[in-house]
Amino acid sequence: MKLRHTFRNVLLTSLIVLLTACNDSNNTTAMNGAGNGAGNGNSSGGDNHQDTELVFEVDDFQPLTAAETTTLLFVREEEKMARDVYLKLYDQWQKKTFQNIATKSEQQHMDAVKVLLDGYGLNDPVISNDIGEFTDTDIKTLYRQLLVDGEDSLEDALQVGAYIEEFDLIDLVDARLEAMNGSNPEPIIVTYSRLLCGSRNHLRAFVKQIEADGVTYQAQLLSQDEVDLIVDSEQEDCGSITE
Repeated sequence: MKLRHTFRNVLLTSLIVLLTACNDSNNTTAMNGAGNGAGNGNSSGGDNHQDTELVFEVDDFQPLTAAETTTLLFVREEEKMARDVYLKLYDQWQKKTFQNIATKSEQQHMDAVKVLLDGYGLNDPVISNDIGEFTDTDIKTLYRQLLVDGEDSLEDALQVGAYIEEFDLIDLVDARLEAMNGSNPEPIIVTYSRLLCGSRNHLRAFVKQIEADGVTYQAQLLSQDEVDLIVDSEQEDCGSITE
C-alpha cells in the first residue's frame, strides 16, 4: 500500500456500511474502535469507552499474505505518525484536543497494532518511540510536512488534524478490504475496524473545533459527501483491545 494522495478508492457505500455496523449493538465485537478511550469523545476527542474487550487467541494468528504484512507494518508507523504530530501540535498550540487524541487514542491504536505484530511474530518497524522517529521514509516526510502545515495558526493545525484522520480512513478502509479479500485474518479485520471507528470520532472532533470558529470544513482527501456523512452522524462507542 503506497503513501499517496491519489489512492481514493474508498466508496461512500463502504462508509455507510461501517457507520451502520458501528451503531449496531449486536455487532460491537467486529466494528468498534480501538483504544481504551478514557474520556468522552465529544469533549476530549478521544474514543468513547465500551466495556467490551477483545482477546485474540494464539490460533487466531494464521499466516498473512506478503501484502497484508506490508500493510500492517505501515499502519503501525502511520498510527505513530498521527500520535507524534498531535503531540507536537499540542506543544505549540496548547489545544487539549491534540493532547487527548494523542494520549488517549492514538497511543492505544499503536498498542493495538503492536499486539498484532507480536501475534504474527513480525519485527516492529517502530525501532524508537521518540517523537519524529520513523523507519518508513515516506511517513517521515509526511510527518515533517504536516508540522510545517500546522505551524502558522491554530486553525491550520486543526486542519492538519482533520487531514490526518481523512488520510487514516482512506488507508484503513483500503487495508481492511485487502485483508478481507486476502487471507481474511480475523484479528486484523477486527482491529482495523476498531481503528476506523476511532478515526471517525477524531475527524468529528477536529471538524467540530474548526467549525466552532465559524469556518465551514472542506473535505481534503475524502469526498465532501463522505466527510458530511461521518460528521453528521453520532459519536461512536469505540471498544478496547487487550492482549
